Amino acid sequence: MNILTEIKDRALAPTPPFFQKVKKAGLIIAAIGTAVLTAPGLVPAVLLAYAGYAVTAGTVLVTISQLTVDDGAFEKLLMD
Repeated sequence: MNILTEIKDRALAPTPPFFQKVKKAGLIIAAIGTAVLTAPGLVPAVLLAYAGYAVTAGTVLVTISQLTVDDGAFEKLLMD
């Protein structure tokens, strides 16, 4: 199977409930980091560094959570 097709199928397959919660947490973390990075005015350098890390961590959480699928549903999707 082509790797790009498999990634597309995994991205469209149903996500388990635990990873749906992890995905929401990742979105919130990334949003807070982005808000701090784009805040007007003077923001301390340490806070900017942590905001950059938050955006990265949130993006990784969302990506991993989106590609994690329920095995039963994924196999059923592949068989169709």
